[in-house]
Amino acid sequence: MYRIRQCDINDYPALVGIWERSVRASHDFLGEDDICEIRAALIPSYFPNVALYGFVENGVIAGFIGLSGNMIEMLFVDDHSRGKGVGSALINHAISLGADSVDVNEQNPLALDFYKSKGFRSVGRDELDSAGRPFPILHLAL
Repeated sequence: MYRIRQCDINDYPALVGIWERSVRASHDFLGEDDICEIRAALIPSYFPNVALYGFVENGVIAGFIGLSGNMIEMLFVDDHSRGKGVGSALINHAISLGADSVDVNEQNPLALDFYKSKGFRSVGRDELDSAGRPFPILHLAL
């Protein structure tokens, strides 16, 4: 049995670990410097600016989603929990809260296919990510 609960500052270390394992398994376009730079910004810059919800099973967070208004800002599932419905449960929770848009790295086709399977469609594209790195971003909406 699982539950989805709001995360707080006490969860941040666990979320960083989930983020890193997920990114290393799915973001092969990122170099080690990119991963280190983003990881260093998670707690001071990213996490405090979104509402974070964790998928908790047997007392352990297996994945999390970050929302800002109607925007899904982040969704990461621990590598050992991928393919088990964690991401789907988090997306359904976000949609129930009014989320209807998400940005995805163009170089992450598994994530793009996942969002498309949930009804999202492409509505725009940027050549650079929000930090100016050369990782094209696709804007998706329901």
